[in-house]
Amino acid sequence: MERTHRPSQVLIASLLLAAFALDGCVVGPKYQRPSAPAPAAYKELTPADFSKTDGWKVAQPQDNVLHGKWWTMFNDPQLNALEEQVNISNQNVQSAMASYMAARALVKEARAQYYPTVTVAPGITASRQGAAASLAVTPGTSVFYTLPFDATWVPDLWGRVRNQVRANTASAQASAADLENARLTAQAEVAVDYYDLRGQDDLKQLLDSTVIAFQESLDLTKALYETGIDSDESVAQAETQLETTQAQDTNLGIMRSQFEHAIAMLVGQPASSFSIPAEPLKSKPPAIPFGVPSQLLERRPDVAANERLMEQANAQIGVAYAAYYPTLTLSASIGLESESFTKWFTWPSRFFSAGPSLSETLYDGGLRHATVLQFRAQYDETVANYRQTVLTAFQQVEDNLAALRILSIEIQQTDTAVTSAERNLKIATDRYKLGIDPYLNVITAQTTLLSNQQTAVNLRIQQMTSSVQLIEALGGGWDSSLIPTPNQVLHQDSPPPQAPPQGTK
Repeated sequence: MERTHRPSQVLIASLLLAAFALDGCVVGPKYQRPSAPAPAAYKELTPADFSKTDGWKVAQPQDNVLHGKWWTMFNDPQLNALEEQVNISNQNVQSAMASYMAARALVKEARAQYYPTVTVAPGITASRQGAAASLAVTPGTSVFYTLPFDATWVPDLWGRVRNQVRANTASAQASAADLENARLTAQAEVAVDYYDLRGQDDLKQLLDSTVIAFQESLDLTKALYETGIDSDESVAQAETQLETTQAQDTNLGIMRSQFEHAIAMLVGQPASSFSIPAEPLKSKPPAIPFGVPSQLLERRPDVAANERLMEQANAQIGVAYAAYYPTLTLSASIGLESESFTKWFTWPSRFFSAGPSLSETLYDGGLRHATVLQFRAQYDETVANYRQTVLTAFQQVEDNLAALRILSIEIQQTDTAVTSAERNLKIATDRYKLGIDPYLNVITAQTTLLSNQQTAVNLRIQQMTSSVQLIEALGGGWDSSLIPTPNQVLHQDSPPPQAPPQGTK
């Protein structure tokens, strides 16, 4: 005997088969990472340039990778302790972490569209028909019990949901790279401020010793004046020079306090309860590994973030294209309904309905076309931003390489000038004591020596901060392989909350 099927059942089965068959179709452009300019070598890393430098050297070829805790290269326990607090207490890092967690949640929200939506809406409705409403209706109160379960599913026929998931995943990966960039920025700022602070301590030590030397010179001029060998003019000149230098010495406290307060903010502590003991600048710039320029595209978190934003924008084009195709909606409803509570949960009270619906936009005044154009333009914008970020990265590396190369030469020249100024001061002082030259020659020699000594300290501060900025420009030991995979975006454990550390004393 031949089995027959009702037309509605055949239609539903056909649409379901079509939905599953088309579920692998994804419209929109396939993502390919756009090219970006990468030179074969860094211009500032030529052997001829570095053969003339001293006090800073290029890392050996085998040391071609920076490590995560790059600040340990400077061998400074105080800096190490400060850097460890950045991950825990820096509020910009915590904000970036929260943004990443929110981006991960958006991926899960998009994935939820893969599955049907099931709802239940139990209800008890009491009603009374008025006696004058209809002669055919018996007046009185009736109660109606319902327990419906509704299910709706929109199959992802054209990849709209898959493209949205891909876009949100790329956005979450970009947010993870932004988190690393925020962490690297904070770490570099701590190191820069720390060496600026140590430089102020070095200048303070220099000016303290200079004040003592100028006081001794003032005592000498007074003694010579009292014996009638020198004039009161020389005493006044010595007093002026001493008092001016004392004022400069005192003024250093402003900058040191500001650097200390900036470090407190970066490590997430109140400036009022934070302090760093004074200590002169002793560190020397380490040999920094560079690798080849093409590796910079994988090392910089900001470059990686911009690359992920390109894939996000590319996927959004696919989402816009999906709007051109029809939407299939499968819905079903099943439940129980009865006018009697005792019969509510009986088999005869059951009901159900099921069926597909197909919708297609026939005319929208060019809305879909405009939306596609919008997302294509946004993709082109992300490509331009990516390439600009790459160019900026190479500029920053070359800037700091040039700074370190030139500073190394300048420091040698300044050290030679300091030695010459010390010799000149000794000669001027001896000739003054013998009464050959006026005290003005001594003041000139002292001023020249102090100026060269201050320049030498400032150049070493600049050398240390340029070393930190070069490490930051190279990515600080990060690598794009550390970006969470799509699976990790969904399932990676959240970092546990950590208590802020106590103030550094």
